[in-house]
Amino acid sequence: MLDIKDLKVSYGAVEALKGISLHVDDGEIVSLIGANGAGKTTTLHTITGLVPAQSGSITFNGHDLLATKSGKIVTLGMAHIPEGRHVFTRMTVQENLEMGAFSLKDQSGVGKGLERAFEYFPRLKERRNQLAGTLSGGEQQMVAMGRALMSNPTTILMDEPSMGLSPLLVKDIFSIITMLHAKGITILLVEQNAKMALSIADRAYVLETGRITMEGDANDLLHDEKVRRAYLGA
Repeated sequence: MLDIKDLKVSYGAVEALKGISLHVDDGEIVSLIGANGAGKTTTLHTITGLVPAQSGSITFNGHDLLATKSGKIVTLGMAHIPEGRHVFTRMTVQENLEMGAFSLKDQSGVGKGLERAFEYFPRLKERRNQLAGTLSGGEQQMVAMGRALMSNPTTILMDEPSMGLSPLLVKDIFSIITMLHAKGITILLVEQNAKMALSIADRAYVLETGRITMEGDANDLLHDEKVRRAYLGA
């Protein structure tokens, strides 16, 4: 389980997170929604050690993540799919995927990881020798997701997976997220497409200017009048 308590993060004099608390239980999809600048990406970056915390605690299956180096966190079973995909543009699709397996102690698992990635993303198998920088935005998102799977994680943090994609590709990406969940992977999903995020989640949190302002069953929030007005265009 991922458990965050009273987490505060500042960028100089600017308070990005003002004491947030949230938890993700094993096997859940939990969505974190909010406007630009609310602190969603900062939350994920702090979990994975890319941004230091000012105070509070983050534990993952009994491990103190604030005392764990970011390169070690992936070995605990957590993968992070960053906002903007961040593929290695001058490397092939397969080379990008193989980079996701750097933490595996037994490198014989790389082949199995590739099989798993290609099972979820058949299009990547067709383009395995193509430079990642020549792919479409949707295909690059598939590479980022496939790369995360290579470490055989139990938990995946996803940051804006639908950003910049056509509505059809958004549906494809969210279908894959639900497939991963069905396989038993726990997911913390940061997403501006609140309707899609809430429609597939078990629970959700609303983050506004560094504070959790609402939380609860995702379906309840999907039909909450305040959430609908603020995030669903209703």
